[in-house]
Amino acid sequence: MFHGMDVNRPEVVFKYLPMLSFTESYIYQLDSWNEKMISVQRSTVVDENSSGDIFITESDPFQPLILLLGHHGMLTERIREELSLGEEYWALERKLCTALRQEVEISIDDVMRAIHLKSFDYRVLNLLLYQLRGEQVNDLHMEFLSVSEFLVEISDDLYDYEEDVLENNFNVLRMFARIYGTSAAPAKLAKCVAEAEENYENLSKALDPELSVNYRRRCEEATKEGGKLSGHPLGSWTIPPLIADEDHYRSTFQSSP
Repeated sequence: MFHGMDVNRPEVVFKYLPMLSFTESYIYQLDSWNEKMISVQRSTVVDENSSGDIFITESDPFQPLILLLGHHGMLTERIREELSLGEEYWALERKLCTALRQEVEISIDDVMRAIHLKSFDYRVLNLLLYQLRGEQVNDLHMEFLSVSEFLVEISDDLYDYEEDVLENNFNVLRMFARIYGTSAAPAKLAKCVAEAEENYENLSKALDPELSVNYRRRCEEATKEGGKLSGHPLGSWTIPPLIADEDHYRSTFQSSP
């Protein structure tokens, strides 16, 4: 939609699909490895220079992808920067999730940095599609989509909250509950969402009117497809009951038949 492509012309979409699909699957595989690494670190001491961090950074996990993109003339400095931010996100994810399991204090700055970095793969794909189509990057579109992705990430975290507690995955609601307590966390997160929605609306007004209307319509369709009925194009915000004792919650599920 933001690249002027007609979804009713599959030959146009499939022209770029192989490179985009490979890039996303490559990043997804690394993301899965990072989550497994968090599981391995459960019994270790929190250390930003732990062997797990060394494995992810010094082994240069994106090097094969960078070489491939460079070989095809698709590598740009912005794509390289976003991949670097992806490594930063994974390091923060390991640090924060390990800290939660070990009841170590965490920083709100780290949490907010992580949630803003989390959608780096979507930014990589958008930048790659600009390069594949030989077009200049539209910074307004990238900024708008970044805010939209931020809201989607929070929405997903609310939906996946209980599962993320069980799996010890990064989840912004988990992080807010640890920092602010289970009573204050919902209001703190709601304030964060309200500020992001205001930014979203302001950027939406700066878009081409037809693009803005089409994107809003597509968001409404996706929301309904997901089973959520709401007047807001991104759906309603429902914060689930917070879990005060995560260890007890996990042990309850592990001991159940």
